[in-house]
Formats: sequence, structure tokens, C-alpha cells
Amino acid sequence: MPTVSLPFLPNAPPVTWTSVLDIVLVAILIYQLLSITRGRRAAPILVGVLILGTVYLLSAIFRLELLRTVLATLVPYTAFALIVMFQSDLRRLLARLGPRQFRALSGGLERRDLIRDIVFAVTDLADKKVGALIVVERDIGLRTFVESGTKLDACVSRDLLLSIFHPKAALHDGAVIIQKDRIAAAACFLPLTMNPQLARSLGTRHRAAIGITEEADCIAVIVSEETAQVSVAAFGEIEREVNPEKLAERLMLHARHKERQPGPGGNLAHPVGETVRQAREG
Repeated sequence: MPTVSLPFLPNAPPVTWTSVLDIVLVAILIYQLLSITRGRRAAPILVGVLILGTVYLLSAIFRLELLRTVLATLVPYTAFALIVMFQSDLRRLLARLGPRQFRALSGGLERRDLIRDIVFAVTDLADKKVGALIVVERDIGLRTFVESGTKLDACVSRDLLLSIFHPKAALHDGAVIIQKDRIAAAACFLPLTMNPQLARSLGTRHRAAIGITEEADCIAVIVSEETAQVSVAAFGEIEREVNPEKLAERLMLHARHKERQPGPGGNLAHPVGETVRQAREG
């Protein structure tokens, strides 16, 4: 295997392609870990671990035997403590590194009528100031959260969504989870985000939407019953005050596994959003 020598470090071992690949893979793993823990409660804990590691290294260099012995005694228990504290972040990291099924949501959200039903239902709920939370699955399965609610296995329709989230309905409290082109369950319980950087004004419904998108690559649509605003959460981020055209665009791009692409003239639009706009104006 070819090697490369470093002229400025004559005593250093030769650099091989295997060592370069090893460094790149470790760098990717560290980057993924830092990107997941950034801005979360795990970040200060990770900084504390790095500080303890630095103190241990200094104690070994300056031969501070008592301090080094104490830190060395704590090392075996530190690994178990980190697993307990970082369980959600580790689960998110493994889910991100795991194999993805390259499919467009099994073709579910590619149908314009399905997106139109979701958008119309969300618009009606917002006009009536009725709270709602709709989660659309993509690659990472949401079976655990589906089992926490009431299973429906029904076709997605505007009337059904309005009926579920009616204030006097039995299933209005909780989230609706859509798998492919069907409503898998209603009144589902979702994990709340623990991101300390979130605004305190966010309610339980918004925190649940962000929390589920931190666990999986789904998209969550939220209707606030206080402000009648529509929000969209994905990948642990939330966008507030989303209009029907933008909501339809987010759902379409989410189904196609694409990022936001500006249309002609810089406008973010697509046929579904145009259909929604024309229907509202007409």
C-alpha cells in the first residue's frame, strides 16, 4: 500500500490511505456527536467530561498521584453514567447513522389530494382556533408512538382530521400520526424536547412536535389554539407562522427528501401550494 512521508516531521510514521480514512471516519463521528449535542442539555455535560479528561492528563504529566488515582477510580462508572444521561442523544445519533430507506414516503405524500386534505384541515382548524398536532412519518418508523395512542388505520381526509381534533371529540387531545397515506393512530403521546434554547412561550404541543422530530426524521404540523398560528417542526427545528402555501411546500419537499428550492423569481412555490392559494382566494 502506498505511503506518504511528512518532511516536516521526519520521525513521524508514514501516512497511509488507511490512516487517512481512519481519521476521516473519526472526524465524521465526532462531528455528528457535536451537531446532535449542540444547544442541548448534553452539551454542558460533555464539556464537563472534557474538563475532567484534561485534569486527568495534567495530573499524569505533573505526577499528582492522589488526584490521578481518584479520577482513575471514577472512570469505570463514568461510562455507565454517560449512557444513562445521554440515552436520548445516543439514540438520535444511532438513528441518524443507521441505514435509510430511500423511498418517498412510500408514495403517500406525493399525491396532491392527500397534501391538500392536510392543508385544508389545518387551515380550517386554525380559522376556528382549534389546537392540533399532525405528525407525518418518513424513513424512521414511529411504531412506538403509534402504539401509545388509539389505532385507526384510516384514509387521510379533511373531514376525518376535523372530526378527530374537534374540541369535544374523545381523541382530540394528543397527536395524529400519518404513515404512508393513512392515519395510523390518534391521541398519541410524544416526547417533549429538552432543548434549553427554546423560547419559554412554546406550549406542550409545540415542545412535543419538536421532541418527536428530534427522535425521528418526521415532520410535525402544529396549530395553536391560543394564537391560531400554524407551525412546522422538522429535524428539531420549528418554523412559526406558516401559511397554507408554505405548509403544502414543506409537506411536498419532505416527502421527496429534498431541501427547500427557490422557484422562478426566487419564490418558494409548487403546484400544490398554488392550488391551495387559488382555492382560498376563490
